[in-house]
Amino acid sequence: MSVTEPVSALNATMTDEDVEELAASLRGPLIRPGDSAYEEARKVWNAMIDKHPALIARCTGTADVVAAVRWARSRDLPVAVRGGGHNVAGSAVNDGGLVIDLSPMKGIFVDRVARTARAQPGVTWGELDAATQLHGLVTPGGEVSTTGIAGYTLSGGLGLLQRKWGLACDNLLAAEVVTAAGEVVQANAVDHSDLYWALRGGGGNFGIVTSFEYALHPLGPDVYSLTVAYPADDAVHLLRAWHDFTEEASDEITTQVLIWSLPPVPDFPEDLHRTPIAIVAGFYAGPVDDGERALEPARRWGTPLFDASGTARYAEAQAAFDAHFPPTRRYYWKSLYLDALDEQTIAPIAAMATTRPTPQTLIALRHLGGAIHHLPDDANAYGHRRANYNLSLDATWLDPADDERAIAWTRQTWQAFRDLTGGGVYLNFAGLGEDNEALARAGYGRNYDRLRQIKRRYDPENLFRGNVNIAP
Repeated sequence: MSVTEPVSALNATMTDEDVEELAASLRGPLIRPGDSAYEEARKVWNAMIDKHPALIARCTGTADVVAAVRWARSRDLPVAVRGGGHNVAGSAVNDGGLVIDLSPMKGIFVDRVARTARAQPGVTWGELDAATQLHGLVTPGGEVSTTGIAGYTLSGGLGLLQRKWGLACDNLLAAEVVTAAGEVVQANAVDHSDLYWALRGGGGNFGIVTSFEYALHPLGPDVYSLTVAYPADDAVHLLRAWHDFTEEASDEITTQVLIWSLPPVPDFPEDLHRTPIAIVAGFYAGPVDDGERALEPARRWGTPLFDASGTARYAEAQAAFDAHFPPTRRYYWKSLYLDALDEQTIAPIAAMATTRPTPQTLIALRHLGGAIHHLPDDANAYGHRRANYNLSLDATWLDPADDERAIAWTRQTWQAFRDLTGGGVYLNFAGLGEDNEALARAGYGRNYDRLRQIKRRYDPENLFRGNVNIAP
């Protein structure tokens, strides 16, 4: 099924002169239906998303973003903002509105002495890692390197360095922002501090970030990377052992358990292709030798099907799963935060693994805590700082005929587990953004009311509503 029906024309009140006015105000191209670039420009990572914007403004810099925002606001045209285009919900495009496309904005500047990096919103994590690793520095980023930095950071940013250095949003030092009024402001701990607080976990509700400044930390180029696979039938035993391990893990250790079917790719043993497995994966944010010793117990929780653990280049390890999540597949992902992983939750997680709708569907459990817990609850807008684990149901498939079945499984399984745990939602994995009001409250948690006040200040007319929206 298509997520939406095609829209082939602009709002009936829009004239050719209006469109030409926007085109003339941009340094980058304005792409329209029928242009040779249109079909490719409207695609995003999730192949299930099939939306037809009226116009796509390819922005080359902040001035283009300002021009596009002012033009759309003056005509009350729906706006979508595209960074890396990797958001599972497909919010980077819309039907019949204007897409403000930031993907050409790829500038990166690393200050090795200050240990900071400034990056524009079209940058992906693989590109940022490549730049920072030239100096042996990192900032916590996405687990798939093709993920864009922008949406990922604004909605929190879970990753494999989070227990040592926190979430991506915790490492955001400053941002340049184009507001709904078309003004350019600098948001940091001193200037527009309320906006700075909201950007770190509040999503794209408050403006378009045209520059991100991150704190960097020394790591790499080599790290110790854990990747060991056990039979999926051992999931209950494995989850119990992993829980005990996480209870004692130092902040340098970030691990996760992935219940999956082994993809039929050359990287994995051919005789195990399509075998249901449970992978324990993770990084050690410190010296390689220390990491090998610290992660050794996870390699002895049974008889592994295979063990690919060892020293790896950080940037390569971050990109290890890229090939398994290409833009040719269809995705519907939902998540929950868990306070505990115990007998009440372990058995249902193991059971849900046996009902996955497709072999490509992944169940992921991520260990939180560490540096995430070290910050106070009101450090920024991220709403679930005390949770100990995150459970993600990542339905993935190829055939459009499987849409209904895959989505139904995810929704039903997610709801049953939420009824059991009452957990909140990680907003980077939030389905297609259905039931927005309930989703926003579940995602932003105790920060929702404060975020609404800040939304009223910076976007009182709700121009930026193509997201998990906080209505002013």
